[in-house]
Amino acid sequence: MTERTWFPAAPLWIFGALGWSLAISVSFLLSTHVFGRATGSHDLMLTAIYAGGGLVGWLVALPLIHVFTQGREPQTILAGWVLFLGIVTIGATAGLYALQYRYFYAHWHAPFPSRIWVYQLIYTTAVALYQFAVLGVRHLLPAGLAMLLAVGMVMARRSR
Repeated sequence: MTERTWFPAAPLWIFGALGWSLAISVSFLLSTHVFGRATGSHDLMLTAIYAGGGLVGWLVALPLIHVFTQGREPQTILAGWVLFLGIVTIGATAGLYALQYRYFYAHWHAPFPSRIWVYQLIYTTAVALYQFAVLGVRHLLPAGLAMLLAVGMVMARRSR
């Protein structure tokens, strides 16, 4: 039986995060400019949000993938990469989108410790997450999905 290591190699963590961040931002740009899914005048901010989501997604997903797929069959490793990296990247991007959404509307919200402020925070975040689910996930398709599958296949093959 092989001994488990809890953390992946540092170069994979650092360079993988930068590469995945770039891949997700390219997916967004391809979606808006090639597939014609116009977003308006906020393309630079949205590109930064998607890049940040890719960066955070990789940094959080990589240790999970490493722990849950270490010593497994290549098809299990592929499934782990697609599942963990895909879900965590979407979640991180949605979270950053919700933070930016909250930052924009905070000007009109009640003061911090009030009960109304808590309601406004909850509902603003819920609306932002819903809006991302409806309008934002489409920017990760089809290019982001293709890149996710490619990364998963490369990493599954690398683990042999």
